[in-house]
Amino acid sequence: MVQLLKVHGSYNHFFLLDQTQLETPLTDPELVALGKQITDPKAGPLGGADGLLVVDHSDHAGVLGQMRVINADGSEASMCGNGLRTVARYLSEQHGQTEFKVETMQADLAVRKEADFAANVPAFAVEISPVRFNAAALPFAELGRERIVDDYVPELAPGIKFTSLAVPNPHLIAFGDDDLLTGPGMQELGEYLNGTNPYFPDGVNLNYAKILGENELFVRTFERGVGFTNACGTGMSATSLAFALTHPDLGHFDQPITVYNPGGQVKTIAHFADHRYWVELIGNATFTDRLEVAEAALHQAAVTPAAVTVTSTGEDEAYHAFVAGLPKPVKVAVKD
Repeated sequence: MVQLLKVHGSYNHFFLLDQTQLETPLTDPELVALGKQITDPKAGPLGGADGLLVVDHSDHAGVLGQMRVINADGSEASMCGNGLRTVARYLSEQHGQTEFKVETMQADLAVRKEADFAANVPAFAVEISPVRFNAAALPFAELGRERIVDDYVPELAPGIKFTSLAVPNPHLIAFGDDDLLTGPGMQELGEYLNGTNPYFPDGVNLNYAKILGENELFVRTFERGVGFTNACGTGMSATSLAFALTHPDLGHFDQPITVYNPGGQVKTIAHFADHRYWVELIGNATFTDRLEVAEAALHQAAVTPAAVTVTSTGEDEAYHAFVAGLPKPVKVAVKD
């Protein structure tokens, strides 16, 4: 038997699999099949999840481990900020270190343990980088420009100013009011840009945000490969950077920005130093359940509710109590 974890950052839920604990690591096709099966709300245990986090060895100097992210549709994300916090906690507890680096698809990222957000709500800070604005990095095409920064893009929607950047996941960001965040247009555009379209051929994460005040935002994300999520770590980071770039009177570099989302709250800090941008993402790293399962079930993508033994950690109740005390600046339903 091997152990899986059910984890979340701001109710962005994942299963965490440590490949180093297996007798035979899963192949890439097996990871894709498992990711699609275990995250399914009907076929997977505990109501499924938004993705599968895969921890493995890293051969990079000064790095404790590698993180891969398999989305619910089987695609692989280059990064996941909410997931990285939970992987950082897992590696921290495994190795007894509180500040180190984790290998991701495009960069080795610095992480560190932070003070708990509340009793039994552990928190970690993670680096979100690299940041790029050019069309090829996202990529986008057929929009008559090389970059999109606080500008109208009539091909996408009328009357909305967009900013687009990769962190390294591709993000498209707009600021507006409650109607923008809760109206039907966000889902329609998110589905269009993540299907066959001439503008974002690889899809894009769509983030709509409401500015609540100085260094304060609410962000809602339609995530590539997933759909609406309770929170998207790279989305909140990208939106915070776009906030500081396009609304410098309200969003400030090198200062904590409070970011509310349907699943709770994080802090971000946008930086510009040595001719590069990067963002710190600080939020909860919650382990909700420990699952015991036969290794064969992983290889067969058969991690059904009947195939696992589940032990609750009690941390989800603590996080729920923390969220219950937060303001609700935009009324958006929380995804189960």
